[in-house]
Amino acid sequence: MENIQKDGRIRAHIQVGMKVEIVQKHHQRSGELTEGYVKRILTKSANHTRGIKVMLETGEVGRVQNILD
Repeated sequence: MENIQKDGRIRAHIQVGMKVEIVQKHHQRSGELTEGYVKRILTKSANHTRGIKVMLETGEVGRVQNILD
């Protein structure tokens, strides 16, 4: 298995079904993280400085902070 640290700012590191932690827009100041599984990847660019925006299976939307898979 590869021992490469996956980065939530790079779109290629995120796939549908992965377990991630996101920060929602209204939690950006507090930094509160929400854990869930990726349903859709919303950011079109290859990378984003604040994290790739995704929608979780629960319908919550936020930027990926950590990849847990």
